[in-house]
Amino acid sequence: MLNRVQHKIGDPSTNQQTFTDVELKTLCCRYWLLDTWDCHDLAFPFWRIYWNKNDGGVLQLNQTIHEMTPDKVYIIPPFTSFSTYFKKNKKHHKGFQVTGRHLTTEDDDTELAKTSLLHVFIHFNLGVPFDNVYPGIFMVEVSDSLKEKFDYLTERLKQENTYFYVTYTLRLQALIKEILSNIGPELFKTLNVDQRILKVVRYIENNIDQNLSNSSLADIANMATNSFSRLFKQKMNITLHNFIMKRKISRSCKLLMHTNKTIKEVSYSLGFSDRHHFSRVFKLVTGITPSVYKSGNFS
Repeated sequence: MLNRVQHKIGDPSTNQQTFTDVELKTLCCRYWLLDTWDCHDLAFPFWRIYWNKNDGGVLQLNQTIHEMTPDKVYIIPPFTSFSTYFKKNKKHHKGFQVTGRHLTTEDDDTELAKTSLLHVFIHFNLGVPFDNVYPGIFMVEVSDSLKEKFDYLTERLKQENTYFYVTYTLRLQALIKEILSNIGPELFKTLNVDQRILKVVRYIENNIDQNLSNSSLADIANMATNSFSRLFKQKMNITLHNFIMKRKISRSCKLLMHTNKTIKEVSYSLGFSDRHHFSRVFKLVTGITPSVYKSGNFS
């Protein structure tokens, strides 16, 4: 006689499954013609995907140089400090100097590629804790599947780059997910986060406007302050204090870009003593001032 098991959600299997929740939030997606791409020490609180349709782009992380090619896509985690330039027109050795424009259906990519860099960039977040992985530059080979998706994306962006309706958004997210899934386990070193740390990380995210002390956070983890601080540094590869500062700056970037709050209002809303303190920390983390970030004059 068969044993019949009634399941609340209609799954006939008795096998329990656990899934990792990844909250993909797309921030921007552009296809640009670049004449100048001199950006130094970029470090912002979102993921980046870069793909160039032609040769000539360069990424630099510390002393490592990556000559970008169309057969590779480049993935850069949040708060990775790196620099970029276009070899045919490198002029500036500090700051942020970008000249270019959106590509349109009237453009001939083949002709423009002879003098300019044809550049796709996507900015996005994955939510806690996956926006806190180790910094670096990761590369994925452009498979036939990815090439097909990039071809669709670039042609679509030349026609329309403002409104991403459901099908368009799903195709873009499919591209992002396929790229990330091909990186390998070395990227997501925070996937198996200690539950005590994860509990504290979520608390920080939900109370980022507060003045958070190491001792109060250790209490949440039910650990001694020094023991928890050591565990956090060991597992997250960053001190607890620096992690909190980066999360505050991450939230401030969203407020500066997507609200009408002034820099002073943003600084106070995140628990900084004054605008000057906030500006010092912001520049230390990102490499630029809040006013430059708010102006949008960066890449």
